Amino acid sequence: MRAIKLLLVTLFTGALFSSCSVFIEDVVDDSITLNELMSSYDLWYVDIHRTTGTGEIPFVTRAFTLSFFNGNLYANNNIAGIGFTGNGLGIVVGDYNTFGTRLETFHDVDGRNDFIVTQLSSNEIEIYNGFHNVSYILVGYQRSHFDYDRLFYDNIEYFLQEYDAWERTDISASGTANAFDDEHYLQFTPENNTTFYSSHDEFGTNIGGIMWDFTGSYEVFDVQGNSNLKILTLNYDGGDIEEFELSVVNDQKVELFHLSSQTTYGFTGRGFIQFLKNGEKAKTSVRNNGRKRTKIIRKVKERRSIK
Repeated sequence: MRAIKLLLVTLFTGALFSSCSVFIEDVVDDSITLNELMSSYDLWYVDIHRTTGTGEIPFVTRAFTLSFFNGNLYANNNIAGIGFTGNGLGIVVGDYNTFGTRLETFHDVDGRNDFIVTQLSSNEIEIYNGFHNVSYILVGYQRSHFDYDRLFYDNIEYFLQEYDAWERTDISASGTANAFDDEHYLQFTPENNTTFYSSHDEFGTNIGGIMWDFTGSYEVFDVQGNSNLKILTLNYDGGDIEEFELSVVNDQKVELFHLSSQTTYGFTGRGFIQFLKNGEKAKTSVRNNGRKRTKIIRKVKERRSIK
């Protein structure tokens, strides 16, 4: 996915906020104010897997990144298109103030939430809300140095959910004929992050008119020793299981390498779903309303092929 990263970095170059680092290595600088700290990084990545506590703050749980500039609170609730929306900051979702070590947020939907902020290292903070008993870890980045590859692969289940359908647009000349050749469309939804649908409808079918012929559950596995590759298994309700190596081409296309037939399929996202301040998409969809991020614990598999 190097090409998309380089493209995003190029686009950011002329749009960066003027900011400078006030830290050296991992030394915590107590001389700056909390407001200066919050605005010293363009993006704060919400490391959802390090969340602790019994409650949640919905707007934090939904966001991949948060940004704090001039009293405006920004969030990137989508992976696809990240780096473009709001010059990389995302959409404005509210306001904020700082007092001592307290961060006050006023979200347009969730209302007011207060956090105690603890700086853990040069670019990591913990924000703790005592009322809801939840702590989030935020990792600071400048937009020009943000690891977009990691964002996509660490949150691949959510990326797959950001299009109404994935249409097959490529198939390799190599590989043996198999039943998956007939699958023209795939859909992944937030239903427990495990539900998929597939269709044999003709290519070019209007997305709203697709008849979803099959359904099942899916699972994503990490690949031992390779952070930029995943294993995807589709478990059809009828009992069939299809297994692929999954790689991201860009923020609208993925490749699925079918392990049993050695066929490579390219799927392109159709019908981008923009998730709004309340977690719902821009147009009504029962399957995709109210999305939020949760901790995903993946199993690890060894790579079975050398392409």
